[in-house]
Amino acid sequence: MNKFKRSSRRRLPPIRSGEIIDYKNTSLLRRFISEQGKILSRRMNKLTSKQQRLVTVAIKRARILALLPFLNNES
Repeated sequence: MNKFKRSSRRRLPPIRSGEIIDYKNTSLLRRFISEQGKILSRRMNKLTSKQQRLVTVAIKRARILALLPFLNNES
């Protein structure tokens, strides 16, 4: 009867338990930035609200320190 079936396969979390959300960890932060340089939404990232806040603050700090670009204008 139910048309929508949920998959029983669990998704892996995007941030593992050992990874620290830090502005210096640019390889981790680049996973949460779009091609244009925008911060992706929480629904797209599959993060908790606390993780999303920490990622957002870390990305903004990394941008100010020029570790990450504000915009990606490679057109």
